Amino acid sequence: MKKTILACTLLFFVASIVIGQTKFNGTQLVLLGTGTPFANPDRSGPALAIVVNNVSYVVDCGPGVVRRAAAASAKGIKALEASQLKKLFITHLHSDHTSGYADFIFTPAVLDRNEPLEVFGPKGLKAMTKHLLAAYKEDMAIRIHGLEMGVAAGYRVNVHEVSNGIVYQDSNMLVKTFKVQHGGWPVSLGYRFETADKIIVVSGDCTYSESLIENAKGCDILVHEVYAEAALAKREKRWQDYHSTFHTSSSQVAAIANQVQPKLLVLTHQLTFSATLATILAEVQKGYKGAVVNGNDLDVF
Repeated sequence: MKKTILACTLLFFVASIVIGQTKFNGTQLVLLGTGTPFANPDRSGPALAIVVNNVSYVVDCGPGVVRRAAAASAKGIKALEASQLKKLFITHLHSDHTSGYADFIFTPAVLDRNEPLEVFGPKGLKAMTKHLLAAYKEDMAIRIHGLEMGVAAGYRVNVHEVSNGIVYQDSNMLVKTFKVQHGGWPVSLGYRFETADKIIVVSGDCTYSESLIENAKGCDILVHEVYAEAALAKREKRWQDYHSTFHTSSSQVAAIANQVQPKLLVLTHQLTFSATLATILAEVQKGYKGAVVNGNDLDVF
């Protein structure tokens, strides 16, 4: 299995050269939404984009995702124009990570996306997509067959339910998934994105997961969720039980980073409770001495 993965990785990098990337623009990580289920007006729902050679690969679609992408586009990242939102990777089906899914399907289609949306994610994503398309069936009919004369292909969605291993590959990118532990979800995914100049690993929502450590070792950027440990300890037991089962404490993130040794650790989906972002950062830095930052919407790395 390892030989197969190595061979695929080598083929990917050879293909990047052969296909004709005469000018490699470098890989950017753009945080589109760093929020949680709490309705913080300064933080959209969980979403990020990896941009390579003017192509965007978006992970998760919390509320506000398309407008945050438009804001990034206005700052010069043209791959995040609405019409260019064509590839989406979902970590799990919690509502705060998917309530922007309808927006991601329909708004770019209205704004001239001219080919199908390719979506990758866990089992259950096909059913979710089917119901959303059914809910907006009349809207699509009017937009495609009415005076707008919309492009039908832009409204199509190709769903790929995935688990472990290589799930996507093109001349810019190799994408691998791995399962992480996220409470009662039967499948919750982390993602590893490999480009010509960077390896970026996204935890998704999870508690401490050995699979993440295995897949993230030596990466350039690790994007990881976190909660404020001391602040959670002051809350009632049911919330302590919930968050410790579904999410990763600041000391656990530090332990993970010590094993992974990323060049940069980016904290997102930061559950502060009664604490602050500075408190979370300090808690992580207490156990981890490498480079680490609090992620904010529209940060670019």
